[in-house]
Amino acid sequence: MKLVLATHNQGKIREFSQMAAAHGIELLPIPEELDPEETGLTFMENALIKARAAAKATGLPAVADDSGLVIEALDGRPGILSARYCEGSDADRRLKILEEMVSVPAGKRQAAFVCAMALCLPDGSILKTTEDRWRGSIGYDCRGENGFGYDPIFQLDGRVETSAMITNEEKNTLSHRGKAWRNILDFIRSQPISV
Repeated sequence: MKLVLATHNQGKIREFSQMAAAHGIELLPIPEELDPEETGLTFMENALIKARAAAKATGLPAVADDSGLVIEALDGRPGILSARYCEGSDADRRLKILEEMVSVPAGKRQAAFVCAMALCLPDGSILKTTEDRWRGSIGYDCRGENGFGYDPIFQLDGRVETSAMITNEEKNTLSHRGKAWRNILDFIRSQPISV
């Protein structure tokens, strides 16, 4: 089965593709020129905007996620603005978070990665939505070389590792995106999709 993955994020493409291949699903890239504006106020609204735009543009079923980091001590920031929290690179955004949390003590650094995912048809209809969380806390520095985004500062609950210190396979098992993507894959296996 062919499915369009509505993202230009290479880290997400790698994560999704690893899991899709095991289920016989070929993920196709979103057209290079397609970059729908994320005007939603929630992760799910943004996921639906992207999935509908990709499905309409390609004439194929499309899946999109909107995900980000929610930090309790920062009143939920960076939230839906995670990828755009400040100008610059992922490293700049991580540094901004660490600077904002410099005085937040241990025990008050709880955070969660959130992933909303939507599967849509070219006519705009919604086949499946799901939302999952991966709970942890914000560390005091960057540790680990794997992953992308905020992974090097996201410490796993009950463990010393950050999400940038574990294997891709373990991350796919534990993560917010891994859980949401498995829900979508389970739905696809149980429901034949016709366009």
